[in-house]
Amino acid sequence: MSNPVVTNEKVTTKQKVPSVVLETIKRIKSNIVRDKYLYLLLIPFIAWYIIFAYKPMWGLQIAFKDYSLFIGIADSPWVGLENFERFFQSEYFLRTLKNTVLISLYTLIFAFPAPILLALLFNEVKNAVFKKSMQTLTYLPHFISIVVIAGIVTNFLSPTTGIVNQIIDKLGGEKIYFLIEPEYFRTILISSMNIWKDVGFNAIIYLAAIAGINPALYEAAKIDGAGRWKQMWHITLPSILPTIIILFIINIGSFLEVGYEAILLLYQPATYETADVINTFVYRAGLQEGQYELGAAAGLFNSVVGLILVFAANKISKKVTENGLW
Repeated sequence: MSNPVVTNEKVTTKQKVPSVVLETIKRIKSNIVRDKYLYLLLIPFIAWYIIFAYKPMWGLQIAFKDYSLFIGIADSPWVGLENFERFFQSEYFLRTLKNTVLISLYTLIFAFPAPILLALLFNEVKNAVFKKSMQTLTYLPHFISIVVIAGIVTNFLSPTTGIVNQIIDKLGGEKIYFLIEPEYFRTILISSMNIWKDVGFNAIIYLAAIAGINPALYEAAKIDGAGRWKQMWHITLPSILPTIIILFIINIGSFLEVGYEAILLLYQPATYETADVINTFVYRAGLQEGQYELGAAAGLFNSVVGLILVFAANKISKKVTENGLW
C-alpha cells in the first residue's frame, strides 16, 4: 500500500510544479508590461555597459599573450604569466606601486573626510542665502575640466607670474618652482584635484543623508540638554554612518585607480620619483612605447587588487559596523 501513496505524491508534485512556473512567468510578464517604459529607459544604459564595459574585457587576454598589432589578438601566441613577471621585475614596479599606494592613502586620509566635514558645517549654517552661496562656490569646480584645473594650478604655481610665488616674494622668501620639486607633487595633486575640485560636489551626498534624519531625534536631544556639538556627534554622524561606510568601500575599491589624467597633466620627468603611478606606467608602456601586453598586465593587476580590497573592506565593515555594500 505504501508504493501507490509515494506514486500519488510524486504525481501531485509534478502537477504543482508547472502551475508554479506558469504563475511566475505570468507575474514577470505582468511586471514587464506594467513597467515597460522604465525597462525602455534602461536599454541605453545596459547597451552602454555591454559595448564599452563588458565587450572590451575580451581584450584582457592580451596580458597573457605576446601581442602583435599586425596579427591581432586572436592569432598572437600565448605566453602565460610572462608579462606579469616582466612588470613585477621592472625597475619601475616598486616605484609606481609605492607612489600609487601613498597617493591613494593620503587621499583617503585627507580628501575623503573633507566633504563629510563640509556637509556637517553646512548643516549648522542657518542663514539660507549664505549657505546656498557657499554650496554653489564649493561644488562649481567639479564641473571644470581637469585640463583647465591643471592649467590653473600651473599658472598659480608658476615661478615668475604665479600668485603663490609672488606672495612668497613679497614676504621676503625665495621663489619655488613647485612643479619640478618631487616633494611638493603629492600635496599639490591631492589639494587641487581631490579636495578643491570635488569636495563640494561630494558633500551633496552627505547633505542628502543628513536631510533624511528624523527631526524628532534632535528635538529629543535638545530636551535632554544636548548642545549643537553633542547633537552632531551623537545623532548626525551615527545617522549618516551607513552612507559614509558605503562611499568608503567604493573609495577602497578604486584605491589603486589614482586619477592619472591629472598626474599626466602635472608631472614631468623631474617628478617621476613621487608622481609616477601604475596607471601612468600603463599609459607610457602601452600607448607611448607600444608594449600593449605589458600595459594590459599592469592594468589587470591594478583591477584584481582593487577587487580584493573591495571584498576585504566590505567584510571588515560588516563585522565592525554591521554596514556594508552588500
